Amino acid sequence: MARTITVGLDGSSESRAAAEWAAREAALRQVPVRLLHVWQPVPEPMAQAPLLGAETHQHWSERIPREAAEGLRLRHPGVEVTTEQRAGAPAEVLLEAARDAELLVLGSRALSGLTGFLIGSVGQSVVARAEVPVVLVRAGEQAADEHVKDPTGIPSAATGFRPVVLGLDTDSPDETVITFAFEEARRREATLTVVTGWNLPPYYVYSLAAGVDPREDIIREQAAALTEALRPWREKYPDVEVTEQSRLGSPANHLVDAAHEASLVVVGRRIRRSPFGMHIGAVAHAVMHHATTPVAVVAHD
Repeated sequence: MARTITVGLDGSSESRAAAEWAAREAALRQVPVRLLHVWQPVPEPMAQAPLLGAETHQHWSERIPREAAEGLRLRHPGVEVTTEQRAGAPAEVLLEAARDAELLVLGSRALSGLTGFLIGSVGQSVVARAEVPVVLVRAGEQAADEHVKDPTGIPSAATGFRPVVLGLDTDSPDETVITFAFEEARRREATLTVVTGWNLPPYYVYSLAAGVDPREDIIREQAAALTEALRPWREKYPDVEVTEQSRLGSPANHLVDAAHEASLVVVGRRIRRSPFGMHIGAVAHAVMHHATTPVAVVAHD
């Protein structure tokens, strides 16, 4: 796999924010950025129209990545930026490009689904099928938003990074997802906040009926399970400060809440080979749509 960060670029504010985030990430990883602009050939009847002809369409298609690359090179002089244009169905082209990338970065719109390249089912298809990590970045996301507030109460790139948040299922912790989160925290010299949510087991009701309240025991068991799942990673990454949050209730809700004070949220998505369904997972789907900070969806077996 080439050590390159690929950005889906369509000229929207969401994709421009994604390109800026990708450049900052590339500086941390010391890898190049590739701006990929996908365009669909103009149908023949439209090509005959004077304002919508193929030449005009091609002109704008070439202008979008060129101007974006020029801006990134000025603002991030240490990052190598290349551009590429491909014709075809956006979802399929993005998925093909992702096979050659270390990371795929796309723009998204909070609370109302995905936009730009990601109109309708296209964006969810990319996230659900890509086997490399996909990072979704909101329109308006800025470098300062990733950093803690300075003494005046204003986020600043001169201060340290906000925490990286990892959503972890202690019943099936995956090495790929955990490694990604620890690496992101290490690069940022940021705290890693690991969040797990859980529900009371069915026997809880029967215990109450018998006059026994096992809630405190359950809380301790869940917290211990999280600590045990993270033990090898704490040893492997001794320089990463880790905080653990084991909470009763919806994992998605807890992750969305934690995102308000995070620089990045990391969630996993199990790879399924079936062609039917979106296969994103309920927690990842909810976080993608409602978190207010960049979200990394990491595919795993």
